[in-house]
Amino acid sequence: MPTLLQTAPMSESESSRPPLVFAYYVTGHGFGHATRVVEVVRHLISSGHRVHVVSAAPEFVFTTEIHSPNLFIRNVLLDIGSVQSDALTVDRRASLEKYCEIAVEPRDSILAAEVEWLKSIKANLVVSDVVPIACRAAANAGIRSVCVTNFSWDFIYAEYVMAAGHHHQSIVWQIAEDYSHCEFLIRLPGHCPMPAFRDVIDIPLVVRPLHKSRQEVRRELGVPDDVKLLIFNFGGQPTGWKLKEEYLPAGWLCLVCGASAKQELPPNFIGLPKDVYTPDVIAASDCMLGKIGYGTVSEALACKLPFIFVRRDYFNEEPFLRKMLEYYQGGVEMIRRDLLAGCWAPYLERAVTLKPCYDGGIDGGEVAAKILQDTAMGKKRSKLNLSGARRLQDAIILGFQLQRAPGRDLSVPEWYQVSGDESGTPLVDQTQNSSKFVEGFEILHGNHHGLIDTISFLDSLATLAKIGGHHQEREHLAAAALFNWEEDIVVARAPGRLDVMGGIADYSGSLVLLMPTREACHAAVQRNHPSKQKLWKHAEARHHSRDTPILEIVSFGSELSNRGPTFDMDLSDFMEEDGKPISYEKAYHYFSKDPSQKWAAYVAGTILVLMREMNVRFEDSISILVSSTVPEGKGVSSSASVEVATMSAIAAAHGLEISPRDVALLCQKVENYVVGAPCGVMDQMASACGEANKLLAMICQPAEILGLVEIPSHIRFWGIDSGIRHSVGGSDYGSVRIGAFIGKTMIRSFASSETNSGEAEEESSELVDYDASLDYLCNLSPHRFQALYGSKLPQVITGEEFIGKYGDHGDSVTTIDRKGTYHIMAPTKHPIYENFRVQAFKALLTATPSEEQVIGLGELMYQCHDSYSACGLGSDGTDRLVRLVQKMEKLKHSKTENGTLYGAKITGGGSGGTVCVIGRSSLRSSEQILEIQRKYKEATGFMPYVFEGSSPGAGKFGYLKIRKNSAPPSST
Repeated sequence: MPTLLQTAPMSESESSRPPLVFAYYVTGHGFGHATRVVEVVRHLISSGHRVHVVSAAPEFVFTTEIHSPNLFIRNVLLDIGSVQSDALTVDRRASLEKYCEIAVEPRDSILAAEVEWLKSIKANLVVSDVVPIACRAAANAGIRSVCVTNFSWDFIYAEYVMAAGHHHQSIVWQIAEDYSHCEFLIRLPGHCPMPAFRDVIDIPLVVRPLHKSRQEVRRELGVPDDVKLLIFNFGGQPTGWKLKEEYLPAGWLCLVCGASAKQELPPNFIGLPKDVYTPDVIAASDCMLGKIGYGTVSEALACKLPFIFVRRDYFNEEPFLRKMLEYYQGGVEMIRRDLLAGCWAPYLERAVTLKPCYDGGIDGGEVAAKILQDTAMGKKRSKLNLSGARRLQDAIILGFQLQRAPGRDLSVPEWYQVSGDESGTPLVDQTQNSSKFVEGFEILHGNHHGLIDTISFLDSLATLAKIGGHHQEREHLAAAALFNWEEDIVVARAPGRLDVMGGIADYSGSLVLLMPTREACHAAVQRNHPSKQKLWKHAEARHHSRDTPILEIVSFGSELSNRGPTFDMDLSDFMEEDGKPISYEKAYHYFSKDPSQKWAAYVAGTILVLMREMNVRFEDSISILVSSTVPEGKGVSSSASVEVATMSAIAAAHGLEISPRDVALLCQKVENYVVGAPCGVMDQMASACGEANKLLAMICQPAEILGLVEIPSHIRFWGIDSGIRHSVGGSDYGSVRIGAFIGKTMIRSFASSETNSGEAEEESSELVDYDASLDYLCNLSPHRFQALYGSKLPQVITGEEFIGKYGDHGDSVTTIDRKGTYHIMAPTKHPIYENFRVQAFKALLTATPSEEQVIGLGELMYQCHDSYSACGLGSDGTDRLVRLVQKMEKLKHSKTENGTLYGAKITGGGSGGTVCVIGRSSLRSSEQILEIQRKYKEATGFMPYVFEGSSPGAGKFGYLKIRKNSAPPSST
């Protein structure tokens, strides 16, 4: 186990030894790293040692605090950190591309230059915070190296690869391999998991000392003692942010860090000079408003200063610092829309009531310097002796898996346990179905169907009802304060879906076959009169009137994906002044303002759709708790399960009778128009209308359910996650959809031209007329496409060219980019042939069981997968999984085998996500699925999650109405 080291000041005998030479590499990610390095370097130099700092930070950052001939600055940029698109959002793709440019492409020349330089200065020790290549350069030079940090770039970048593309994965591997050459890690508080380092020393906070008292700073600024002082610290005020006088309550002044000299500030805002010594100003303030980083958090904790923070998007260091801040009762989260709208008062009032209680050490700079000195002098530490390859593998697994939902990943290293139930949600003894009680609640309507995940969710509600405000997790605190626990609560459940056949052909009218997953989302809804609605403290001042309905939402699992766990709004925001609901376009922009809360569109959007499509008027306030075990970004429709569960619960709570089919159609509007994702309707249909262990057969024209197809007892379906994040909002899916609609428009034009010219033969003229008014691509047979239109379609066309010749493409949920180029042939051909494949698949499923039957089913899936790839929707990860299944399939020819796998295909929107596999329902097939997991992990470092089993859709589940028990039920 890591140990926390304290140290005494260095003795005279130690300081009289010959000076040691340190090469201290500092990452280019902001000034925070440089400022904490200053504190460590200051102690090294005060002990008589020489320090060469390698950094791209301005020289004054170091020389302002350290005046010594033993400090040498070498201005070199060896890693860029995270590239930010604005002050609160990281551009993940740009970050990886910039790192490639800075550190990957010139890697060989960098290593050669650094090795030569390290030898030239006769370095005794290389220290890195936390430049990966510095560790490898030290190893090549034969010099020991140590890292001092609270996060590492392999962990940060691992999630970026999910969004930016699998071809960047080698970057993460290389970084982790570089770190594995480091001898040990000096780990700072608020640290991320850093499995590339297996020998760790924990130290106290590294905090810069104060130079002036609170009174001195205030006197110099001309701020009276009775004025409340806010420090506005976002690392420089971003362009476009307009500060206004009314943002601050009376009696407050705000000190603005990084304000431009040309910037006009209101009279109650004071711009600080760029070289101001920030720790002194922080200590003189009453609270701080800014973004979370190590420097801001550590100095706020050291000064016991309340910190109002706004989340940054896609920087995964933040959740760990945030937890530390909240653990010591020093943090208040401000949502981004309130920051930009100037609704600061309720947060300031809340912040000044806090009593931050950090009582740990703040001498980490001195402690780190002593450890570095001992190491440079030759002191050795016992090591766990795990290989660099083992550390690398663990780093990659954890980096990918930490971003997934709780309990949804397998084989997390034993030294870091992700909470959650890894066993899935199997059905339990159905004799429990009639139970009207669960611990803490009486079930007034419906039953839990013996579903373990539902029972677990009800247990979690009972726990929330008990804990009140006595819980460390912020999302649990918010949820505990969400409901009036003595009143009725409605619970609905909706599963994800496994796309067995049909996939992206749904928007072209294809037959699709879908299986609801065992994993599901639960939504708990309660309605209250506005005067009785419980409000979170930060929301009380924003919602001035207690006579208008309020919406409050809590999303469990938000911490893992760095979303804001809560959302609240006046339901009047959904209304125009004339009393009519706002447009979907306005709603889309409303939820897009704050990326950390855009998730709320999936939940709150159901209310707007009910208002617009069914003329529902909501006069009561609504509280919603959403908890899902459907993993995000794996192509199993986590979004549809959230929408359907929420819509079902809201409808039940308000006495609305909506058929499962109509629930699905309404939820599609949520995703298409409020969220802005151009999905078809099959996901919502499967979630709403599916049944356990059956395939939902549906023709998407627009949503005609043909019925349920029993899965034969000798056949089984699995889903295997590739680890590559999938999104129907991605450009690949959208451009392929546009290509299909362009193709349909062209075919109609070709047919119309043939009809008008009289070229069609008499016996075929009726068919050509039909093609001229083609409503869905899938209504065109493959042979007619091949014979009449295949040769006429171009491979690609520009948006400008298509619009100029044909005008509109006829799809209301996508927009053609005039400057874009679209592939036409493959996206048009895919749904036409896919519809035929799905029809054949459905017929084969009901045929007499035979070897030929399962071989044929598997072949149809392979053909579907190849067609996805032709559209440009494949990925290395999903292709690898399909190849692994094909290798297993060859084993069926062995006389010793009694079961095997027969086919596989990418699912849903493609470009990553999950692969669906078909095989015999046998122990041997399950063993082969496990073997594929193992082989995929060996090749990629990622252990894929396997979807196995099924559960009922929302319509079959119905809803529960529960009420808190005044006394536990009798055991008899």
